[in-house]
Amino acid sequence: MIKVASYNMRKSIGTDRRRRPERTLQVLCEVGADVIALQEADRRFGTREAVLTSHLLAEHGDWKPVLFGMRARSMGWHGNALLVRKDAEVLDCEAIHLPTLEPRGAVMADIRLRGEVIRVVGMHLDLSGLWRRRQAATIIAHLAASTHQYPTVLMGDLNEWSAHAGVLRDFGQHFRFADTGKSFHARRPMARLDRIMVSHDLAVEEAGVHASLSARNASDHLPVWATLRPA
Repeated sequence: MIKVASYNMRKSIGTDRRRRPERTLQVLCEVGADVIALQEADRRFGTREAVLTSHLLAEHGDWKPVLFGMRARSMGWHGNALLVRKDAEVLDCEAIHLPTLEPRGAVMADIRLRGEVIRVVGMHLDLSGLWRRRQAATIIAHLAASTHQYPTVLMGDLNEWSAHAGVLRDFGQHFRFADTGKSFHARRPMARLDRIMVSHDLAVEEAGVHASLSARNASDHLPVWATLRPA
């Protein structure tokens, strides 16, 4: 069994408008996932420095970042990052360039954990429905063209307010959605912007939204999670 989670951490700026990376890490520890897709994990301007520094993760966390090597001080690519348990083996990783008018991207890694290999994609899609659909098509095509195929998990902030249309319909032709629940806004969840999707060779055992007091204060999104097993 593998537990995965997705979290738009909003650069560790909470609903109190204070930047507190230690609070973000506390929420991640509460969730306790084996693999975590983060969105808005880097600062927006300048060197795009990671908000959760390697030192902070090493000192207080059970995870290590997947290193994509895109920017020297960033954790991921356009704010998208992946954390894995320290005993996990990262077999391969890459950034996926998405069509967009503003900085957007996705990240992908093949991870061996407890003898199982899964492919994980983290994403943060555009606010525009047209560009979201183009980005979804790019991710789906990229996965289909991959030489090696593995059980696949896609996670992230899709920015899709529709219940069934748009990118949900596009991704739904190839993947199944975990029934996680409403994750935005953290103080009063009204929308399922954050999603976890799996290929048909994976089964979702449980899924949900982590809505602790810390999570309600740490970001404007709540983390979503799912436990998975081979189908």
